[in-house]
This record gives sequence, structure tokens and C-alpha cells, in this order.
Amino acid sequence: MLIYNTLTKQKEVFTPIEPNKVRLYVCGMTVYDLCHVGHARVMVVFDTVVRYLRAQGYEVTYVRNITDIDDKIIQRANENGEDVQQLTRRFIQEMHQDEQALGVLPPDHEPCATHSMADIIHMIQQLTEKGYAYQAHNGDVYYAVSKFEHYGKLSGKKLEDLRAGERVDIDRAKQDPLDFVLWKSAKPDEPSWESPWGKGRPGWHIECSAMSTCCLGNHFDIHGGGMDLQFPHHENEIAQSEAATGEKFVNLWMHNGFVRINEEKMSKSLGNFFTVREVLARYQPEVMRYFILTSHYRSPLNYSDQQLDTAKQALDRLYTALRGLTLSDTVCDNQQYAERFNTAMDDDFNTPEALAVLFDLAKEINRLDAENNEIEASNLANELRRLSSMLGLLQTNPEQHFQGETQSLSVEQIETLIAARQTARQNKDFQEADRVRDELKSHGIVLEDSAQGTTWKKE
Repeated sequence: MLIYNTLTKQKEVFTPIEPNKVRLYVCGMTVYDLCHVGHARVMVVFDTVVRYLRAQGYEVTYVRNITDIDDKIIQRANENGEDVQQLTRRFIQEMHQDEQALGVLPPDHEPCATHSMADIIHMIQQLTEKGYAYQAHNGDVYYAVSKFEHYGKLSGKKLEDLRAGERVDIDRAKQDPLDFVLWKSAKPDEPSWESPWGKGRPGWHIECSAMSTCCLGNHFDIHGGGMDLQFPHHENEIAQSEAATGEKFVNLWMHNGFVRINEEKMSKSLGNFFTVREVLARYQPEVMRYFILTSHYRSPLNYSDQQLDTAKQALDRLYTALRGLTLSDTVCDNQQYAERFNTAMDDDFNTPEALAVLFDLAKEINRLDAENNEIEASNLANELRRLSSMLGLLQTNPEQHFQGETQSLSVEQIETLIAARQTARQNKDFQEADRVRDELKSHGIVLEDSAQGTTWKKE
């Protein structure tokens, strides 16, 4: 299996630290608002990585943290006139709801910053004792970037270039403009915790270093997140963690690409984002998941209604291949599709190529079904569903997928109208049969007649 390592800027043969075991950490959400499509991409990408690794026999320990104390969280709580803890609890629940809708499996561990304070303080103490951190005259504790020899090894940035680009109005409390905060001294009316440096709260970067090493050990296999976290967040994590523990932090770094709208990165700060809820109000969750997987995880993902419409049509084609066939957990004897699928996924999780294999498989199922070779078609249909499950797709019964949730008519009402149309056709009352079809169409219900009877789906 080859995985692209951002640290070395090349694909590498993946060799876990412990045979057949993978320890994976992904930077999760800062919970002050609803998740947007960019967050959904992180969720789906690394959920797919975990699904595939497990399907290949690896024992995966997946950790994804929650940032539940942060400047943005405090600001939003103040704007709402809401308690910080109440705000974060609410948006953690909303995040979990979005994950479940997208078929994202829960991580094995989901540490919160506010529940990890002892570990965070301990790591800052290690850094101060080893001379990598200092307390400034304003009470804040900073990491001394110049003390870490290999700073910039992930991003490729050099200290002298970074200093040249620094603004003049730097924080005068810092010894170096590049130093970053580990502990912020308490401000009035803000949440704070006791520490050796007085009451305060942690900086963002130290939270992930403490939570990841606490859950996975000082040295683990894979660290992931969005490309925007590569610098400074992940660069700072390396500096903190390796200085504190004296060990290599992570073997392999994975970063997914941006979601773009009109060639701009989708983000809350730019105000050009769509929440997961807004998208799921118009499209089925699997359509959104499929759309995310159509681009390689390291490539930009261009968001548009047209792209989602195309994703829906493609997913419908895959579900059509399953429709009317006997689905079970039977293992297929035909290995050619599995081998091609695994080859694609083993090449840095190439989901677009893996999807192409699924469509070749669907095409063969349709051919066999047309030839009334139901046994072979059903065997391949089960293989299609098995391979798709590694991508978190085709998890719904085909009829449920096509019928979805109708807004204006219940399933019983639709079935009653279909039966009435069938009676009209038997009585050769084709005008009435057409009227019923048109009535159903006005509600967004499309009928499909075949020798086996009439089925329906949402338009």
C-alpha cells in the first residue's frame, strides 16, 4: 500500500509501527457552528481511509479530537448570550448528527480539549523544563520556535523567510515574532483553569499534541487533517511533541485538499460556505458522500449544484444495478473486480479509480440481468455492495434509495395510486392510467414499468 506523505513529499510504502496495527489521529472540529462541506470532506475522507484499512485486516485505533475551548467559541457564546459549555455541547450534538447522516463511523476515541487539561498542562511543563517554552511578562506561556532545530520540516518553510514576512506590529511579549502561545493567561469573564503559570486556558496547537500522544502514544503511524492545517498548526504540533517527548511524533502525514467555490477555498472566515444541513435538505446523504469521493482526497473539490446532480445520477446507476436482485453476504468467486478495486485504493486511496471499477461491475451486472442470468448477477451485485461498503456507499436498500422520503405523499398513498393505475390499465382505461401517472409525477414520483411490475422513485 502506497500513501503520500506530506512530510517527505512522496508516496511511501505504508509500514505500520506495530504489525497489522494502525494508530491514526485526525484534527477534528472547533465546535461553534454547524459543519460545512469542508468539514464533511475531512470526515468522509478519513472515514474511508479507516474503512479500507480495516477491510484489509488492520486493527485501527482512530482518534479525532474536538476543540471545545477557543477564541471563536468564546466570541460566539458572547454574541449569543450563551454559556460556553452549553454552546459547545449543542454543536457537538449537531456535528454527530451530520456524521451519522453521512455514514461516518464514530472514531474510537473523541477527546475534548476541556477534558484533557491535565495532559495539556503536563506537556507545557515538559517544554518549559527543557527550555523550549517561557512565560512572558503578560503571563502567557510561549513556545520558543528558534530552539527547535527542525522547525519547518513539514511545510518546507524557513525561519528567516517567515521572519521576513512577519508584520511589524508583533506581540511585544514574545521573544521572537514566530513564537506561538501555549497557555493564555485568564481574562475577565472567560473560562479558565488553574496551572503553574496562573489561571488561564491553552493555545490551540498544544491541545492536539497533548490529546494525540495521550491516546496513541508519543510516536504513532498517521496524522491527518485538512491542507490548511499543514502550517502552522501541524508544524507546531511536531515542534511541541518532539521537543516534549524526545521521540519522533508521526511517521506519515496526510492532508486532504480544499473544497472550492468559484476557485476560492470554502471557509467560514470567507463567508462562502454551505453547511452540511443545507446540502442534505436537497440531496440524499449518500449523494454528498459520493460527490466527495469523486475527487482524489489530495485534489481540490469544486462544489456546485451541477456536480451534486451528476453525483446523484451516478449513484442512481449503481443502485439500479442492485435493484430487483437477491442481496446477501455471499462471497463472490469472481476476484477480478476486487483486485482492481484494491489496486486503486492501495495507490494512495485513489477513490475516483475505485469508483470506476464499481461502474464496470455494475455494467456487467446489468448485462447478466438482461440475459436472465439472475444467480451470476446476484453474486456480482453482492460483490458490488461489499466493495462499495469500503467507501461507505450503497448502504441503503435500493428501493429505499430511489423512494427516499416523499414530502407530499406517504408511501401508502403512492402504492394505492399505483394499484389504481394498474386496475385502470387492466380495464384498458388508459386515460385514467395516464392521469394517475401524471398526478404522481406532479408530486415528483416517477414510475418505471417492467415485466416484473411497476416500481417508483423520486424524480
